[in-house]
Amino acid sequence: MTNNYDMIFAGAGVMGCATAYNLLLRDPSLKILLVERDSSYERNSTVLSDGNMRIQFNLEPNIRISQYGMKFMETFDEVMTSSTYTPATNFRRQGNMFLISKAGEANARKGYETQKSFGCDVEWINPDQISDYFPWYETQDDSIAGATFGPGDGTMSPRDILLGYRHKAVDLGATIIEAEVAELLKDGDQMTGIKLKNGDVYNANIVANVTGSWSTILAETVGVTLPITPIKREVYSVKTDQKSETIMPMMLFPSGQYLIHEGGGSFITGGKHPLDPVTFTDFSWHKQRFEEHMWEGLINYIPCFDRLQVHSGWGALYAVNTLDANGILGEWPTLKGYFCANGFSGHGFQQCHAVGRYIAELMLGVEPTLDLSIFGPQRILDNAPVFENPDRLI
Repeated sequence: MTNNYDMIFAGAGVMGCATAYNLLLRDPSLKILLVERDSSYERNSTVLSDGNMRIQFNLEPNIRISQYGMKFMETFDEVMTSSTYTPATNFRRQGNMFLISKAGEANARKGYETQKSFGCDVEWINPDQISDYFPWYETQDDSIAGATFGPGDGTMSPRDILLGYRHKAVDLGATIIEAEVAELLKDGDQMTGIKLKNGDVYNANIVANVTGSWSTILAETVGVTLPITPIKREVYSVKTDQKSETIMPMMLFPSGQYLIHEGGGSFITGGKHPLDPVTFTDFSWHKQRFEEHMWEGLINYIPCFDRLQVHSGWGALYAVNTLDANGILGEWPTLKGYFCANGFSGHGFQQCHAVGRYIAELMLGVEPTLDLSIFGPQRILDNAPVFENPDRLI
């Protein structure tokens, strides 16, 4: 196997594989290498995610990203079927409902109007209408101003998205090896390749660091400092005696907690909490943590969940961009050939379709189909954050 490539990706997660797919779709002659340290994806943030996609963002580029992703999902399984894999993403559009606090109402209404102006299918729900969508909702909390509902939002199999892209990229000519990248390599201000932990060197003038929560470690090997912190969040699978064969909307509470109906009396729940630890290695979960810090947040709005049972759980890492919680996309301004797709802060999976296309177009030097330059890495160097409404970011 040759050690010389046109593009090398450190990481063969959903961002790396989606970008490789888009590159080879445009130029089948490209020699592309993806290096993945664990092809089981046991600790991959995409695979451990809730697999949700939503239209309900507030920045125009984020809305456009979702619109493209929603459209692409209509034919994803067919388009990504390869000689070795047939994805079954099972995109279930149960809808996402964001409960809006009175304190966040002004921002929420502004976001809602922005979404409507771009043709998004969203609804504003008054407080007394929320139970029409989620019959178990009942609260004495007078801080809720209403809710927004995106009927086209929904959940799917994140593993099938990742594996669909991976197998299709290989079908188109990409090479994927299982190994650990020890460092990125450069000569002056030009990328030259990567070095594996076993000492092997692979050469390319274009290198993408798409290692998710671990991206800061590799970036430092070429003098790039990314404002990304790996934060663990726990997810819990719970069962209740409240059962419905109709799938209820995903509920997202002002606290940052969420609830996804899986069918019958089964749900998954999780969300951010001030006690979430910074870690690269801890994927544990704790029933006691749910009981002490999450349960009350549920029964405040769904009191009939007071007798639920915690069935199982898991921990997953969020690559949190501490500057503004949006992705860092594009070529690093001071290092030619070094490309970023990092720091999505929990919404990277759902943005992989448009971002993979965008990074591929930048690498090829063609005009991007969707201008995402607002998320370029120059803002990191300039300390110029681009904020999504924090009331809406889970």
